[in-house]
Amino acid sequence: MPDDLSTLGADIRALRKARGMTLADMAEQLGRSVGWLSQVERDKSEPSISDLRQIARLLDVSMSMLFGQSTAPVDEQGYVVRAGARRKMGSSEEGLVEELLSPDLTDDFEVVHSTFLPGAKIGKPNCRPTQEVGYVTSGKLDLTVGERAFTCAAGDSFRIRGEFHTWANPYDEPAVVIWVIAPPVY
Repeated sequence: MPDDLSTLGADIRALRKARGMTLADMAEQLGRSVGWLSQVERDKSEPSISDLRQIARLLDVSMSMLFGQSTAPVDEQGYVVRAGARRKMGSSEEGLVEELLSPDLTDDFEVVHSTFLPGAKIGKPNCRPTQEVGYVTSGKLDLTVGERAFTCAAGDSFRIRGEFHTWANPYDEPAVVIWVIAPPVY
């Protein structure tokens, strides 16, 4: 795999495409030229901090996601993510800690490590145009998909296909879930 896939530009391109936006759409919403955005995505131009804030807001990701580039040795980039080098992902949901397990966002999917702390709960039903599979590695998580409610415990897995869903951890121990999400949303 070429080294240039683990870059800020490649991540911006992958997120833009996952949201169904063309270069022209995004450039217009940013108030920038298509040429400028193309150069950013190809790492030929470096966006300013204010540009990155605007890009993060438009792509609905945290600023930390755009700054969290890999610090892996060159021969591991694009292949290995060490436990201590995972990219932290911001969340608006209190009590949820997420880390990217995928080396970058350039695949047709992403793998995310989520820790739902005791008492964590999503505020309102969420729906995104994705297919997701979760595998609970420890703890328990209450999940509602559409009108169906489930309690998933360690060893259980579940699927969400672009449906409204909620989650909560009303239990005394953290729930850890490994997610595979397609297309990438972070």
